Amino acid sequence: MKRESSESLTQVRVVSPEVAGENQVWVRDLSGCGDQREVASRRLYEVLLRAARSEVARRAARLRLAGPELDDIAHQAAADALLTICGKVGTFRGDCKFTTWAYKFVIFDVAAKINRHFWQRAGVAFDDEDWERLPARLGIEPESHAESRDLMNAVHRAVDEKLTAKQRVVFVALVLNGMPTDVLADQLGATHNAIYKMMFDARRKLRTALVEAGYLAEQQIA
Repeated sequence: MKRESSESLTQVRVVSPEVAGENQVWVRDLSGCGDQREVASRRLYEVLLRAARSEVARRAARLRLAGPELDDIAHQAAADALLTICGKVGTFRGDCKFTTWAYKFVIFDVAAKINRHFWQRAGVAFDDEDWERLPARLGIEPESHAESRDLMNAVHRAVDEKLTAKQRVVFVALVLNGMPTDVLADQLGATHNAIYKMMFDARRKLRTALVEAGYLAEQQIA
């Protein structure tokens, strides 16, 4: 029993005296009131904003999102994380840098806000390169058709007209961008089963539309 206790104690992370001193200052100032807390809050907000902007840029690049509203997401995430941290500062154990502990809150807020933004911006635009590789990724061989451009136009129309906004988002991420299902599920805050279901329904809708348009044999719907 003593051996197990000593082993568990050796696994506790010990920070350097310098880091411990910085941590104490953060906790003291954010737990205080008046100007002391205000100054510390402003300092921490700038730290959180830098982290939020970095995380927004990383996630936006992977999800092909852009626009000035993404900087608003970073500011909102930093502000929300600051409120959460100030409310939980008493729970900080001091086993890492205070700013490292604080980062997890802003990263969580960025993820939540990007997920909502991603669903709201479900009308994803395709470029020509996307459309060129789309039939092959659907398991369709354009070269087997005399009019491959007509086929791609038919797929384009089917994506626009037959899929729901959420199905279109999932379809673009998985089929065109090659995003792994588990990564997409994490980005969207959805379950794997929900992603699989949306993808299954999207592919069936597209294949049915192409059969009805005469581009696929009926047995290829399966």
